[in-house]
Amino acid sequence: MAATAPSADKFLYQDSSLSIEERVLDLLGRMTIQEKAGQLFHNMISMGPEGSLAEENQDFGLPSTTDLVEDKLMSHFNLIGPIHDPTVVATWHNTLQQHVLEHTRLGIPITLSSDPRNHFVENVGTAFNAGCLSQWPEPLGLAALRDMALIERFADCARQEYMALGLRVALHPQIDLATEYRWARISATFGEDAELTGDCVEAYVRGFQGPPGEFGSKSVSTMTKHFPGGGPQMNGEDAHFEYGKEQIYPGDQFEYHLKPFRRAVKAGTRQMMPYYGLPKDTEYEEVGFGLNKQIITGLLKNQLGFQGIVCTDWGLITDASILGQNMPARAWGCEDLTELERIKKVLDAGCDQFGGEMRPELVVQLVTEGKISEDRLDESVRKLLTEKFMLGLFDQPFVDVEAAASIVGKQQFIDWGEDAQRRSFTLLTNKENVLPLQKSNNNGPKFYLEGIKAETAHARNLDVVTAPDEADIAILRLRCPYEPRSGGFEAFFHAGSLEYAEEVSARLDSIFEAVPIVIVDMYLDRPGVLTQIAEQASALLVDYGSSSDACLDVVFGHTAPEGRLPFDLPRSMSAVENSREDVPFDTEDPVFRFGHGLHYDQQQV
Repeated sequence: MAATAPSADKFLYQDSSLSIEERVLDLLGRMTIQEKAGQLFHNMISMGPEGSLAEENQDFGLPSTTDLVEDKLMSHFNLIGPIHDPTVVATWHNTLQQHVLEHTRLGIPITLSSDPRNHFVENVGTAFNAGCLSQWPEPLGLAALRDMALIERFADCARQEYMALGLRVALHPQIDLATEYRWARISATFGEDAELTGDCVEAYVRGFQGPPGEFGSKSVSTMTKHFPGGGPQMNGEDAHFEYGKEQIYPGDQFEYHLKPFRRAVKAGTRQMMPYYGLPKDTEYEEVGFGLNKQIITGLLKNQLGFQGIVCTDWGLITDASILGQNMPARAWGCEDLTELERIKKVLDAGCDQFGGEMRPELVVQLVTEGKISEDRLDESVRKLLTEKFMLGLFDQPFVDVEAAASIVGKQQFIDWGEDAQRRSFTLLTNKENVLPLQKSNNNGPKFYLEGIKAETAHARNLDVVTAPDEADIAILRLRCPYEPRSGGFEAFFHAGSLEYAEEVSARLDSIFEAVPIVIVDMYLDRPGVLTQIAEQASALLVDYGSSSDACLDVVFGHTAPEGRLPFDLPRSMSAVENSREDVPFDTEDPVFRFGHGLHYDQQQV
């Protein structure tokens, strides 16, 4: 539905022949304080059945879609929930945009965003698995390949799939540095090294947005996170939760964590998200980064020269319930402030949007009471409207429903993603060059399998047994150790110890003793303590998100592993506990170093 020349019932901002600056100026001048306030909030949204507009969502405390867009006058939303049918999502998107045109005064189009969707991790607070989209390894796996052209290709494929669905803002990349190995959010990073992460973010932003200066109607805007680097969490706990609110720099490495963000600004990332954590014992105020004027205005804007949109992480203002778990507002260092005072502190800090919030009435109250000027609102709303115009949303808010089915999950994209899964495997040990396995056609070995789908083994005609002591070869697909947490939301975060509990270690010992050849593939979402396995396994592979088919293709040599570790692998938990949270490569005598990765043509005895 393209715009046409203005007529008696059209306004200047609807005239596509005018400059974006002119259109923004016209629209901004027509907006009420309430309409401006609505633009400052970027909350979650869900689909109703069969692509209808959703009613109230109790799991996430969301009112109906009509309440969000008609009463709260919001127009920025993060789509939650899995995507299984692109036609349904595209239809829902168009229904939503049409509803806005018909039921709001100014018809400001919706900007839809998404957490990462092209990978394996499923965490309703941070990411969704691929569903019907092409599926690639986690960013750690992309970093393991050190192939910037591949990262740009990945981002371009994801861009095309996002656009087909109507998703125009990527709530990623996540470029925090994995210097504190216990942190639960490492899988979405590019690892521990600042230079490698900087290379990756530049390629990533190019793929989603285009080269600097070419951002436009074919782009997906990137919201890079979490400024100024969310990796050095005290004791590795996460700042979603009060016990993890402190971010510390015992090695004085604040600048090291800032390096990738300098590269992101250089690459032209359009948006930036600060993390929840509050800096301890630094020159900065000890309040969460999203409420911190020294960080947002002083560092990000004035020193780094960032001129784009700053959106807080989710839930700094209002207490909430997520999946039945009570979650206090993450206004760390400002817990004693009222909701109104928190809103003001975020705006005074220099942020443009409140992530995960829907409290425009508080902004209106601040303006009417003279505590925040309307000019301050205009400063942020101007950026947000400019972004919508640059994305082409005012001139073409709808997507092609039929095209969505052919673009999302396009076979070429799937093939590229699966190839990246296979190539990103990292071979850590290969004793007596046991890999790749040679599979004979007659009287072949008996296999004991864990973590591999039965249909995958059946399709390869593997002779599978149910007990280790009956097997000639065991192939174990394991997950990196963690300590389960309680709570509907908190349980999604893999945190705590990086080594297996005694009963798990004992079970693995029994398999190593019973089976002559044991191949282990470890899914690394954090730098696990794999010392025992490295010593006992016939071969040790690690992956960063891959299918059973990809694993077996590597094991049997159909594809060779090319990955190299994106971080060190520590020797023990005591080494992790004794390392400094902000210092890279700081654990004593790691078992494997950053960059380690064998190839099948390398001899290891």
